[in-house]
Amino acid sequence: MNPKTCLTPLIRFLVYSRTLPVFLMLLVTALYTLFIFPNPEMSEFTYQPGDVVQADVKASRDFFIEDREATAENRQQAADSVRTLYDHDRALSDVLVNRVRMAMDIPRSLDTVQTDGLTLEQSERDDDAAFIQAANQVKDRFDTVLGVQLSTEHYAALIRDRFSRETEDQICRILKAIMDNGVVSNKEVLLQRFDTGIVLRDIDTQKERVVYTLRKFYGLDQSKAMVRILGEPVLEGVHYATLEAVVACVQLLIQPNITMNLSLTKERAAQAAEAVKPVLYKIKAGEMLLREGERVTPLHLMKLKALSTEVRSKTVDATFRNIGMAGLVILILTGSCMVLRQTHPHIQIHQNKDILFLVSLLFLCLGAAKITLLITAAPLTGPIGGSPPSLPIPYGLPIAAGAMTVSLFMGFEAAFAFALILGLMAGSLFPFPLEATVFFIITGTMAAYWIQECRERRVFIHTGFKLGVLNICLASLLNLFLGQLSGITLLFSWIAGFVAGIVAGVVTSGIVPLVELLFDYTTDIKLLELGNPDKPLLRRLMIKAPGTYNHSIIVGTLAEAAAAEVGANPLMARVCGYYHDIGKLKKPHYFIENQTDGKNRHDKLAPSMSALILTEHIKNGVETARKYKLGKPVIDTIQQHHGTSVIRFFYEKARKLKGDQAVNEADFRYPGPLPQTREAAIVMIADMVEAASRTLDNPTPARIQGLVQNLVNKVFSDGQLDECDLTLRDLHRIAKSFIQILTGIHHHRIKYAETAQFDGKDKHEHPDKQPAKQPADSGREAQGKNSGHLKRLGMS
Repeated sequence: MNPKTCLTPLIRFLVYSRTLPVFLMLLVTALYTLFIFPNPEMSEFTYQPGDVVQADVKASRDFFIEDREATAENRQQAADSVRTLYDHDRALSDVLVNRVRMAMDIPRSLDTVQTDGLTLEQSERDDDAAFIQAANQVKDRFDTVLGVQLSTEHYAALIRDRFSRETEDQICRILKAIMDNGVVSNKEVLLQRFDTGIVLRDIDTQKERVVYTLRKFYGLDQSKAMVRILGEPVLEGVHYATLEAVVACVQLLIQPNITMNLSLTKERAAQAAEAVKPVLYKIKAGEMLLREGERVTPLHLMKLKALSTEVRSKTVDATFRNIGMAGLVILILTGSCMVLRQTHPHIQIHQNKDILFLVSLLFLCLGAAKITLLITAAPLTGPIGGSPPSLPIPYGLPIAAGAMTVSLFMGFEAAFAFALILGLMAGSLFPFPLEATVFFIITGTMAAYWIQECRERRVFIHTGFKLGVLNICLASLLNLFLGQLSGITLLFSWIAGFVAGIVAGVVTSGIVPLVELLFDYTTDIKLLELGNPDKPLLRRLMIKAPGTYNHSIIVGTLAEAAAAEVGANPLMARVCGYYHDIGKLKKPHYFIENQTDGKNRHDKLAPSMSALILTEHIKNGVETARKYKLGKPVIDTIQQHHGTSVIRFFYEKARKLKGDQAVNEADFRYPGPLPQTREAAIVMIADMVEAASRTLDNPTPARIQGLVQNLVNKVFSDGQLDECDLTLRDLHRIAKSFIQILTGIHHHRIKYAETAQFDGKDKHEHPDKQPAKQPADSGREAQGKNSGHLKRLGMS
């Protein structure tokens, strides 16, 4: 029965489902966002003014309350401090002067005038009546160009003066003097800004200046009065009628050229008010907001509302932050898996078991960090990024144990990726993520590096000690970088860091056996235990199949030496060599190394049946290995140590009996698969070489070398090494190692004589230096000479 069909649906999903990696990635993302989501910090309260408080309410975090009255007062002061803006139109003076000159040119330029069909020639201008008539006819044009309506009396005075250039200049001089000084429409409103001054902005250049001497500007009425004062020296000696006409004309032309810009002033006042920051006072975390039995006041409600608003705003911000973090987590996990698959194919990161192990360990470490944060109370400002805390949390977390555990089971490369991901995710849980992330990544990476060759339990403590020292150094450097140099902070950081290192080593030593049991992993420590000759399975092999036991021990020795030469795992190769033939325990006497009575049971069997018995030891070995929980590497090696090679002896025997056409070579091949790892391939070659070396009649070094080279070439040519990453250089080193060891095993010895032949030599000379002679009928002589010995010793 296929064991796959016997699994429960859940186990089948975990082991065989191709969607499990995607499911676990989404699960990691979802749970991590829950980890970093802010905790509910307060309940909603429905108190009204005058209600009695049912229970004490404390602030769960630092927050600020706005003093609205003080804020409003400050903003009003800021608005009042804004100076009123006045626009100064300097160009208006020139505009009015130009209008005066253009208007005076109209009657003065009368060369000919059409009057009731009559032509007034130049010679007739001397006639006052004619000129007066002509000038009166253009008065409307004069008033229009001048922009004001001059009275008939004053216009007549100008006519009498014939609109002279002198009169024109007098008007312009007085008008320009008044306008250049500045005229405002309401001087009383202007003088209200006497203390603060005003901002005077030139309309043309948009330049502004602050003016404090406001009295110098003329009001509209004042400017008209100033016409006579300023015109007195200018109009000295002028005919009275002309003087009055000039004064009247200037007074009519005067306009305010300094005007208040009320809209822009209000806008600036509003901007100044908005720029004033609210007046806040701080509520400290733990401060009592409401006491049980007190009456609720508006101030109490204001504090509760401020706290509730603060929490809601941070919750909304955290939601968007979590969405971003979820995307980053997915990218980090996907990128790490892709890089590991491409750069380190031997890391079986695609297997569901490995992914489930990594995810479980990741959540275990993150859960420990989150629980620690919750226990030690929320507002952490830690030695990393803030004021000294009561406990240096990041330095005291032994989550480096996660990377150490991954290094033991999956290698340093996978552990480095795990330390990177764990550091990024765990660091973001803290209020000071950058420094915490750096600390976690460095400690996790170095701890994984130090423990990767762990073969003894004491290495856990040694690694923990090194990690503790590293924590002290990192704590000192980070505190120095952040300026946290107080003695208490440094002392707490050192103690927490060193203790965390030791605890990480202890925790790892406790986790490893549990992980081995739950996930069926094999560490070097377990391999050392399996390599103990006193293990029950090896003792059974030694007693029931001594030939196979001896063969397995030598194969293990050969594999260990070869693995060391090519950079594979020597310990794994040796242990796999010890157990590769445990399937022969079920039918030990069908294998020639265990046939001590000289009888070969295969002589009476068909070649196909013999081949079936030989291939069955693979299946039996796998079942035995699973029963004794030898671990996946050993089980895989048992399955792969013959690959898909042909059982050549029985195949050739079948061909002789039935002919080439009647024999299918596939029936005489091992089921495989081909070796997937270097260790399994080395055990395969060692198994073939050791068995073949026993067939040599005279195993000289040259014959051993030729045998090894021939077998390695056959294995390579048959494609048995196509799926492992052994190179030709590796095969050369493996063959050289095998030749050296087999030559030592099969070295020649001097034969010992039954009775020493002295022939005058020293009786104490070493037997190896004496020649050995073999009697012709040694059996009968030995029987005669040893008649007094135990005759049945060693016989069944």
